[in-house]
Amino acid sequence: MAHLIAPSLLAADFAHLARDVKMVEQSEADWHHIDVMDGTFVPNISYGMPVIAAIGRHATKPLDVHLMIEQPSRYIQTFSDLNASILTVHVEACVHLHRVLSAIREAGMKAGVALNPHTPLNAIEEVLDNLDLVCIMSVNPGFGGQKFIPTTIDKVKRLDAMRQASGHPFMIEVDGGVGRSNASALVSAGADVLVAGSSVFKAENPESEVAFLKGAGTVLAQ
Repeated sequence: MAHLIAPSLLAADFAHLARDVKMVEQSEADWHHIDVMDGTFVPNISYGMPVIAAIGRHATKPLDVHLMIEQPSRYIQTFSDLNASILTVHVEACVHLHRVLSAIREAGMKAGVALNPHTPLNAIEEVLDNLDLVCIMSVNPGFGGQKFIPTTIDKVKRLDAMRQASGHPFMIEVDGGVGRSNASALVSAGADVLVAGSSVFKAENPESEVAFLKGAGTVLAQ
């Protein structure tokens, strides 16, 4: 399966959000990536439910919602009502991760879990059969535009090996500092979804940048 591109709307121009959502819709991108931050789990605050509802009014492609918040279980039904397709929570924020992932699926969404750069892969070994997606953070979460952590590539390779050994077909997503310099290596390592924020929305031609990232890895795969 060809890898997917999920532009992160955190890097969009909030004064022209409908325009930037439309750009994603018209491009070769597959998902809209939406980062929700609470100022507690991470130091920044991004946007809340009214903004996501507004995005949803202009989007037809799936909403990939990434919760960087404490106690995410409080909002599972809310994000289902906002038509999120994928809801990702942080393993570091969930005391009862199995229960949270089960509730996400019961609410009709795909269940994802995100791991901070310092979090080992064995933190999710016991819930692999409850997962649809694993998001590997390639920066420390909380702010856009950060520098990619190179050891992420090896972490993706090890997660791909874990996926093959377990037989559970979850998707591997990489979020943070993704762009031209690392996209092909990430796809080659086993990534299925590339989240790209600044590299897309700060590009001179965002649609062309999406197309480039969409083609990343095809030469390596030949």
